[in-house]
Amino acid sequence: MDESGRGTTLYAEEALLGLLLPFWQVVIGAIVLVVLVLSVGRLARRGRSRMTTALLVTAAAIAGFAVIGVLLEG
Repeated sequence: MDESGRGTTLYAEEALLGLLLPFWQVVIGAIVLVVLVLSVGRLARRGRSRMTTALLVTAAAIAGFAVIGVLLEG
C-alpha cells in the first residue's frame, strides 16, 4: 500500500534540513561579521563625527526594531 498521501510527513527531508540549518546560520553569521568589521574600519578611518553619527543611527535602529518587535508580539 502506498503511504505517500496528503497527510504523510517526510521525515528524511526534515532530518536533512535539520542538519543543514545550523551550517547555513554559521555561514550567514560569518558574512555578517565580515561586513560589520569592514564597515566599522571604514567608519573609523573617516573620523570622530562620522562614528558618532553612525552610533546614533545604529542606536535609533535598534530601539526602533525593539519597539516594533514589542508591538507585533501581542
